[in-house]
Amino acid sequence: MTMVSANDAHGELDRETKGLIDAIAEEIRVCIDQGNLPNVKFPVRGLGNVNYDKARGYLELGGSCKVRSLNVNTVRSFAETLRLMATSRVMVENDDFATKREAYYISKNWGHCSFDNQAESDATMDDIEALAAMHGLSREQLRFYPESHGGSVAGLLIVVDRNPATGEAIDVDCARFGSGAYSIPHAVEHLGFRTDAQFILAIETGGMFQRLNKQRFWERARCIIVELGGVPTRATRRLLSDKQRLPIYCFVDCDPYGFTNIYRTLKVGSGNAAHVNRFLCIPQARFLGVTPQDIIDFGLEDATHPLAAVDIKRAQDASRNDPFVTAHPEWVTAIKQLLDMGVRAEQQALAKWGLNYVIDEYLPRKLAKPGSFLPYRASAIL
Repeated sequence: MTMVSANDAHGELDRETKGLIDAIAEEIRVCIDQGNLPNVKFPVRGLGNVNYDKARGYLELGGSCKVRSLNVNTVRSFAETLRLMATSRVMVENDDFATKREAYYISKNWGHCSFDNQAESDATMDDIEALAAMHGLSREQLRFYPESHGGSVAGLLIVVDRNPATGEAIDVDCARFGSGAYSIPHAVEHLGFRTDAQFILAIETGGMFQRLNKQRFWERARCIIVELGGVPTRATRRLLSDKQRLPIYCFVDCDPYGFTNIYRTLKVGSGNAAHVNRFLCIPQARFLGVTPQDIIDFGLEDATHPLAAVDIKRAQDASRNDPFVTAHPEWVTAIKQLLDMGVRAEQQALAKWGLNYVIDEYLPRKLAKPGSFLPYRASAIL
């Protein structure tokens, strides 16, 4: 068994969060005392300031910054920024949190500096998060959480949670949920883990996850299975990236969305979230399938669907502009193969050969040859 304890690290991150906010507040106070207009520097969040470094394994922000200064035109946005930082500090101090929606409504008690809509509060929150990320902190450390929780987990994993009132450790065995599964909470930083699993299988669809869970595939394969439910939530990505260094294999639909929106986001992050990708991405993630070649190798030609115009555009854009795809010739080749075939295939297409064919044949055959996963060359694996 391996054990990763998070309580001490969680407390240290809380101290760092309060220290960062206090330091920013002190700099502003000093500026005011000296008769100068205060300002706060934020990283520029935009694709023009995003780089992909294969050695690091994720998309990250470049060095461009913007300065938010206090003047007659910015007094409201400057006040909103400071009030939101102050809210964060209070929540850390009180071991509390706010969803993004709640953060917007909290501002309604701020008088003239309240947000007009959630888009404003979200943008300000993203700026603060980008600033915190420069100091090794994420939005979760600021205590701002998304509305949705993560996906589901089943298999050989014990989650070590704690009683919020007493701090007492609570062991949650993900192999003992019967026909159900453990639901990943919206915050995972305080969790610890024990496992003797050999790998993690990240699954795009809830239906496929339910099938593998019902048949206890995780017991046969000595693994953990995780339901992504489409593009994985922040909580799911945090759990996968922060807690274990097990091999992670991604099992998604064979289409441009599965390749570039689900798998690519899980592995290297996204351009829009480049300021926090280092907290969320899983560079060791590997693409198990479904691949374009699988359509041929597993006889799924008559169980496919034509690529829609949006699929074609997404695939072409990825081949030309996606820094992760263009850095790996195997992925460029795979996407070209899919475009040449003009079709896409869902995970469920494997049911053509029987409802449990995916468990009895497809996954065992794929897992027996991880060297064939995309990208397959050792030099290209991050």
